[in-house]
Amino acid sequence: MESINVTKLDERAVLPTYGSEFSAGADLYACLSEPVVIAPGEAVLIHTGLAMEIPIGYAGLIFARSGLATKQGLAPSNKVGVIDPDYRGEIMVSLFNHSKEERVVEHGERIAQLVLTPFLTASWNEVEELNETVRGAGGFGSTGTK
Repeated sequence: MESINVTKLDERAVLPTYGSEFSAGADLYACLSEPVVIAPGEAVLIHTGLAMEIPIGYAGLIFARSGLATKQGLAPSNKVGVIDPDYRGEIMVSLFNHSKEERVVEHGERIAQLVLTPFLTASWNEVEELNETVRGAGGFGSTGTK
C-alpha cells in the first residue's frame, strides 16, 4: 500500500477512506461550514479541506460516487477531474445537479471518489503515415453493437 502525504487545510476535514478492502477509489468528503444547496442544472465547487502530495508519475482522478450519482443526480461537472502530481492546492469537487430537484450537500458527506493511477508522459512524433490495423479509421460503433 502506498503512503500519501495529506494536509488538512481545515481541522474539520476528513481524510479519504476506502469503502472496502478492494475498493479502487477512496471517498472524498465535503468540508463545509454550512449545507450547500445545488439547484437543478447548477454546478457548485465543494471543498474537501485537503491538499495532498500525489507521487510523480501518478494522477488523482476524481470520479462520481455511484450511489450519489444514481440516487441524487450529483456527479462531477467535468465528468472526471484530474489532479496532477505537482498540484498542492485544496482538492475541490465541482458537483453538477443532473436531477430536477434541489439537492443539499452536508458537511462530512461523501461527494466523490479519488483513484490514484499511473500515467505516461509522451513526446509527440509527427509522421507522414501511421501503421495499418484491421480496424483502421473505424470510429464510433465500427466494431459492432453485440
